[in-house]
Amino acid sequence: MLIESLIKVFSVFFFVYACLLLLMYLLTGFLSIIELRNYKNKNKYVDYKSMLTFESLPTVSIIAPAYNEEKTIIDNIKCLLSMQYQCYEIIVVNDGSTDNTLKKIIEHFKLVKIERVSQSNLYCEPIIAIYQSMKCAYSQLVVIDKKNGGKSDALNAGLNIAKNELFLAIDVDCIIESDAILKMVKPFIDDTKRTVIASGGVVRIANSCEIKDGRIIKIKYPKNIWAKFQVLEYYRAFTLGRMAWSKLNGLLIISGAFGLFDRKRVIKIGGYDINTVGEDLELVVRLRKYMHDVERKKYRVAFILDPLCWTEVPEDLKTLSRQRNRWTRGGISTIIKHRKMFLNRNYGVIGMISFPYWFLFEWLAPIIQLSGIIYFVAVVFMGFLDFQIFITVLFFGLSFAVMYSIFSIFFEAYTYNKYIGLGYLAQSILMTLLELIIYQPMIMWFSVCGNFDFFFKKDKKCWGKMIRTGFNNKNK
Repeated sequence: MLIESLIKVFSVFFFVYACLLLLMYLLTGFLSIIELRNYKNKNKYVDYKSMLTFESLPTVSIIAPAYNEEKTIIDNIKCLLSMQYQCYEIIVVNDGSTDNTLKKIIEHFKLVKIERVSQSNLYCEPIIAIYQSMKCAYSQLVVIDKKNGGKSDALNAGLNIAKNELFLAIDVDCIIESDAILKMVKPFIDDTKRTVIASGGVVRIANSCEIKDGRIIKIKYPKNIWAKFQVLEYYRAFTLGRMAWSKLNGLLIISGAFGLFDRKRVIKIGGYDINTVGEDLELVVRLRKYMHDVERKKYRVAFILDPLCWTEVPEDLKTLSRQRNRWTRGGISTIIKHRKMFLNRNYGVIGMISFPYWFLFEWLAPIIQLSGIIYFVAVVFMGFLDFQIFITVLFFGLSFAVMYSIFSIFFEAYTYNKYIGLGYLAQSILMTLLELIIYQPMIMWFSVCGNFDFFFKKDKKCWGKMIRTGFNNKNK
């Protein structure tokens, strides 16, 4: 019968896809262990503070776009001003905020209007004014006020004004460790065999932490259930996932919240793409493509295995859905834009492994998951389901997913141990179970909606309003 043949075909497809995904997870875990060991051995005796005496440290421009960040903007700028580094400037780009973001910055840091020569001509919305502080203590702080154009546009405005060798793109609401720049710069200094074009670090979740003057004074496990799920998700993504891709030199993304780049090379490729909401992924892919096609030299995108950046994650479903919808649309646009790299041997690991992985297990994963659910319901309704085989496969799949998540929890505890106590450990393990029946189906649906919006809605660049609770509110 045709129906039975179709069921067999779909069964084989879903089985093969699941096996490939399982294999990728196993490989990720194995490579992350190797990379962690190498990183620990290489850096365990490094005194980062001694780097402050180096005469040849590259100069850094920190570019922080800000849109309606009045609740946290002062503390965040204070955090940036206290970084341990020799020569750096801070460029805060007020991207057309409609609240009191700019007013608060001007009043608190005693800013005055200045004239500053543009270093490049990347496209961005018109700049209204440029400000600098009258106080010597804040002399490295520059604020750009411009018309709203989105995050990519704001970063391009910052790049036009920046004058240093490297630039650190961050989300202004993030809290950065004081030695973060030193650790991020180290690969640019150390690697003599390859050209380092960018470096990224581990991002952790600041929700519920105690924060004072832009610094985390006490790390706490989030109280909000959606933030707890995201802690687990970030463990897998950063501690395991990106660590493994770093080992292969196949990393395609540096978090938009925290990434250090070669400024001149980014300007050469035209800066950030203002036509995507996935500017972090797209920029790294385009940089890699440029290195293969134009410079044709050995290069590296480095990944720092220390938690260097703390950020606020969504605590309500509406904001979370907007974020994941945006991430999905950004990934799709990048894959389509750079589809020439897909299974192209000229791009090495990127073309043959990284790009196919993003296509199969990032873009298509939620669609295949939803298709699998529809297939299962149809098979049950038609009476073709072998319950014994189904229960066996389901138990194995769920057990593997739980064990992989638990592995990421213990891996994090072994490496960084930022959260302490049996209570946290018990809650984290509980989250691995609840995630499968609550969180993962929601994320799948948000991603499916992102696919729909990308292909059937006109406004593909819609960012979606991100609601900030403010760091002071987290401690209540």
